[in-house]
Amino acid sequence: MANVAVKMPVSPAGAGSPVSAWKRLSVSKGWLAIWFMLPTALILGLFLAFPLVKGIWLSFTDTRIGRPGQFVGLENYEWLWDDHVFWLSVFNTLLYTAVASVVKFAIGLYLALLLNKHIPFKTVIRSIVLIPFVVPTVLSAIAFWWIFDSQFSIISWSLRQMGLIEQNINFLGDPNWARACVIFANIWRGIPFIAITLLAGLQTVSPSLYEAATIDGATPWQIFTRITLPLLTPIIAVVMTFSVLFTFTDFQLIWAMTRGGPVNATHLMATLSYQRGILSNQLGEGAAIATAMVPFLLAAIMISWFGLQRRAWQHGGSDS
Repeated sequence: MANVAVKMPVSPAGAGSPVSAWKRLSVSKGWLAIWFMLPTALILGLFLAFPLVKGIWLSFTDTRIGRPGQFVGLENYEWLWDDHVFWLSVFNTLLYTAVASVVKFAIGLYLALLLNKHIPFKTVIRSIVLIPFVVPTVLSAIAFWWIFDSQFSIISWSLRQMGLIEQNINFLGDPNWARACVIFANIWRGIPFIAITLLAGLQTVSPSLYEAATIDGATPWQIFTRITLPLLTPIIAVVMTFSVLFTFTDFQLIWAMTRGGPVNATHLMATLSYQRGILSNQLGEGAAIATAMVPFLLAAIMISWFGLQRRAWQHGGSDS
């Protein structure tokens, strides 16, 4: 038999070498995504990760403004553990965040459902709804400061004209009234963010699902609980995570309206950290208060994350 030459495949020159491996990685879609994300990651690392690490380090020192501190271990945290003002700020922060977030979600969801219907002047109404979120926070705080002023409050004036009260209400001078006022101001400012975001989510729901449910005789409540709410769950998880984070770390609104008063009744952890760290020149103590906020923020993020993963598993998605 004639010898048949078998042509063996020849690997390209340089195959397996570091240079060719690097070339394969450089054209990989996965690595291409990393190249695009790298500048953003560097910016986040510079402006977010570094200040966070620096703040945690300062919390273990007795640093003051203009004077480098020494490492003191957990001394700042031990001092905070026995500080009743710090624990009052924790209580105020949790109360402020819980009440404001729940009310903002309820009203924001209602507005989103309302704006998703065919109503007259829908575009104009959507623009008006955005006004509280567009107005600068400090300007909103000053406006509410005048609304709740002890002498010139329009609310007190109106109630006196109707004969419901005999003297002005000291809204920002009473601890309970002050807490209610700052929560109300935060709710007013935060509703548009939730409403517009949920409205965008409602726009993605196919109308055919509602038509099929209506034909099957489903009530409006059944349509909401069986179609609208389940499909909005991922968006709700994301928007509420951001809402909780923004509310928990709120500073401008509180500082412009009450500066934490009266008698520390409206001090949040963020405002107390600023007062102790900057105004009182105790950078280490202020950093310790700010660092104490991190576990609460991580808890909110993890709850949202595991909630989204559970929804993905229920719908047959991957947990990765």
